Order: sequence, then structure tokens, then C-alpha cells
Amino acid sequence: METGHIHAMTPTTPLATGETVQHSFSPDRATYWRDHAWMAAAAMAIGMAILWVIGNPHVWTGAVGGLAAVAVRAIYIASDELAARWDLTDSRLLGPGSRAVPLARIKTLNKLGSAVQIVTHGGDKHLIKYQADSTATRARIERAMTGAKG
Repeated sequence: METGHIHAMTPTTPLATGETVQHSFSPDRATYWRDHAWMAAAAMAIGMAILWVIGNPHVWTGAVGGLAAVAVRAIYIASDELAARWDLTDSRLLGPGSRAVPLARIKTLNKLGSAVQIVTHGGDKHLIKYQADSTATRARIERAMTGAKG
């Protein structure tokens, strides 16, 4: 069975004639682990709160469960998430695999923590995750959308 580009975490879409990559957005390892630490803290607090509300005398087990769940998730998906890359060209945003979003079709760019959400006029949504500076990532894409080189 051919593995091909189905699960590629980098862009596989060929560049158009004359199209050039202006910038690449890769996840930041420290941001990835920081975000997962915050998720673990939230999961621990929620787990403990649920057990307290239902009257369980072993409230501390909620913290253990929350931490374990997020830790397993973080370790399991780290290799894929940290390999993901988006390329910004002069006319498109090329994402993992064959994702390609023409800059003219981007309706909104939202900052969601360390991620930038791209929403197209057609309603498609994409995330550029674990950016060390998501404000700068968003600003670079906005500059490209207005035709400024950045």
C-alpha cells in the first residue's frame, strides 16, 4: 500500500508558475508543551471539581486522571503536531498535505491562544497551531492578504 501524501504534515501542493514561498510557519516546541501544561491544569481542576460535586471522598484522583489524560495525549500526538508546517506564498496559504487556501478567499483571521484560525468565505476553517507569537503570525498573513511583502 502506498503511503503517499495522505498524512503529510508539510505542504504537498505544488507551487504555481511564478509563485514563491514568502514565509513558513512551524510549531514552537516550548509553546506546545506550555499549552499542554495549561490543559493539564484545567483538566485536573475540572476532574477534582466533578468528583467533589458528586460527593466522591477521593477528590484527588480527579487531578491524577486529568494529568494522565493530557500527558498521554501530548506525548502521543507530539511528533505529528510538531512536524506540521504552513507555507505562505504571494497568493496562497499552503497547509499540511494538500490544503491550499487562496489569500483572496480568507474572510477572517482569529487569534486563539497560540493558534491562528483561518476562516474562508466558504466557511472552511484551518488552524496554524502552537505559534510562539500568534499575533505576529496573524499580522504576517494579513500583510500578505493586502499585497504587502513581509
